[in-house]
Amino acid sequence: MILRGDPFGWQIDATATAIAIGVFDGVHRGHQAVMRDLTTEAAERGLVSVALTFDPHPLEFVAPERAPDLLTTVEQRAALLAECGVEILGVLPFLEIRDLDPRVFVTEILSLRLRASMVAVGENFRFGRDRGGDPALLTELGRSNGFTVEVVKMLGDGGAEGTISSTRIRELLADGDVAKASLLLGRPFILAGPVIHGDARGHSIGFPTANLHVPERMATPADGVYAAWAEVDGRRHRAVVNIGVRPTFGVSQRTIEAHLLDFDDNLYGKVLTLGFVQRIREERRFDAIDALVAQITVDRDEADRILEVSP
Repeated sequence: MILRGDPFGWQIDATATAIAIGVFDGVHRGHQAVMRDLTTEAAERGLVSVALTFDPHPLEFVAPERAPDLLTTVEQRAALLAECGVEILGVLPFLEIRDLDPRVFVTEILSLRLRASMVAVGENFRFGRDRGGDPALLTELGRSNGFTVEVVKMLGDGGAEGTISSTRIRELLADGDVAKASLLLGRPFILAGPVIHGDARGHSIGFPTANLHVPERMATPADGVYAAWAEVDGRRHRAVVNIGVRPTFGVSQRTIEAHLLDFDDNLYGKVLTLGFVQRIREERRFDAIDALVAQITVDRDEADRILEVSP
C-alpha cells in the first residue's frame, strides 16, 4: 500500500504500526538492515510495518546547493522497500509538511493517522518548522503519544572506508566504480527509462544502441564504458553501455547508450532497465572510425566475459 497526497487525509487499516522515517534513497544495505529490524519487531509485536519517505528530497528546499542527485525514483524506492517486507509506504510531500510544528507532525500524523507504536529514525533526523524536531524531542513526544523511539546508527561496511551511505554511493558512481557501489547497495546500480531516438550513429557502424532517457536529477555513473545487464519486456540481456559525449563524433550532448549483445529489434518507446556491473574503460576520442569500431569490438568481448560470471 502506498500513501500519497495530504498526510492529514491518510487512512490505514491497522490498529498499531512500526514506522521508519527517512529519505531511504537507494535503499542500500544500511537501509535494508533497518527494514529487517523493523519488520522483524513488527511481526513479533503484531504491528504493521510502515516506511515514510520524502518527495522531493528535503535538501532541494532546505539547502538547494547541497541537494544530491537521486539514486532511486520514488517508484523504485517503493518497490525496493516492499521487497524488504515493508507493508505500507507513505510518501510525505515535503513542501506541505516542512513548516508544521513538530508536535503537530507527531500527534496528527504519526499518532492519529498512522497509529504509531514504535518509530525508528536516524541520528541526524530533523523534522518540522525550522528543523526544530530531533530524536530527543521525538522521544519526548512519543512518551505522551504512546510510542517508543529507536535511534538508528549508520551501518558500517566492515572495511576501512567507513559507513554505508547514499552519499558514499554517489561518490563511487562519480568515480565510475559501479562494482563497489553495487556492494554497498546490495545489488547493481540501476538506471531505467524509455528508449528514445538518437542519431543512429551506432547502427551506422554496426553496433546499434538504445538511447536511454532518465529522469532529471538522477545520479549516473561517470563517463565511460560499462558491462551491464539490460532488461526489457521482462527478459534480461547482456549489454555494453557507453555514457558520455561520444568525442569521436564531436558530440557535446551527454547520452546513455546501451548495445544489447544478444538482441536486434526495435526498442523505441520501450522501458529499458540497466543494471551496472563493472566499468570497462573511460570514454576517449579515436582519430578514425575504424579504430573506434575495433575498440567497441574489444569492449563487447570484455563485457561478455564479465557478465559470463556475473549473476
